[in-house]
Amino acid sequence: MRYLVIVAALLASSSPAFAQDSETTRVRVGIGGQNRPAALGADRREWAPLFDFALSRGSDQFEFEAPDDNFDIRLYNKDGLSFGPVAAFEAGRRNRDFGDRVGKVPSTIEVGAFAQYQLSEFLRLRGEIRKGMGGHNGLIASLGADGVWRDGDRYVFSAGPRLNFTNSRYQREFFGVSAERSLITGLDEFDPDSGLQSIGVTSGLNMQLTGPIGVFGFARYDRLVGDAGKSPIVRELGSRGQMAAGLGLTYTFNLND
Repeated sequence: MRYLVIVAALLASSSPAFAQDSETTRVRVGIGGQNRPAALGADRREWAPLFDFALSRGSDQFEFEAPDDNFDIRLYNKDGLSFGPVAAFEAGRRNRDFGDRVGKVPSTIEVGAFAQYQLSEFLRLRGEIRKGMGGHNGLIASLGADGVWRDGDRYVFSAGPRLNFTNSRYQREFFGVSAERSLITGLDEFDPDSGLQSIGVTSGLNMQLTGPIGVFGFARYDRLVGDAGKSPIVRELGSRGQMAAGLGLTYTFNLND
């Protein structure tokens, strides 16, 4: 989601608050492509654009961000602890994503709060809780840990586990089968409950190649578990294994030059 607010971040970078005690603002922008499931729980795949964006003051190194971090505003950021509001975008579901009329789910803006703690340069913990607005209207909580290996901005590699929890409203939107949908699709009726939705792992890479040119990428795997993994939509029409990966090029420049 942070990729959708590049313009807002650039505007913020020009403010006196960001420019204080810094003569230059370094900017890293990137674009590439990713291959991912067409919808949550689907085995049909699609290609989509992939973006990278980061800001740094002066000669400071770019702050670490995992590839699946959502857009956040750090109201508190001290001694390794930070927290504040967070926003994300959840892609919807189309009928063709499962090759059957399982029902559409609108794309959704999610808003909530995050907290993270940088235990050391090597280890970071992060949690988010978000509420869907105007789409699935469900509740999502995510927990993750990242091991980080870096040499300044020359390369940054990260990898770590992920846990995702969702409430019953979210589960019913994506994994439930109503009596009406059962008649249309032939799938058994299914009324999922809240709980652990998926267990996964995410890795990311940013590396400078030559001059201002670099490369970035990610790979993520999630396994649907609990009622999400038991859903007839997933079992008969989709896949419990959800794999996504992407790669692109970056360009770094000084905004104040």
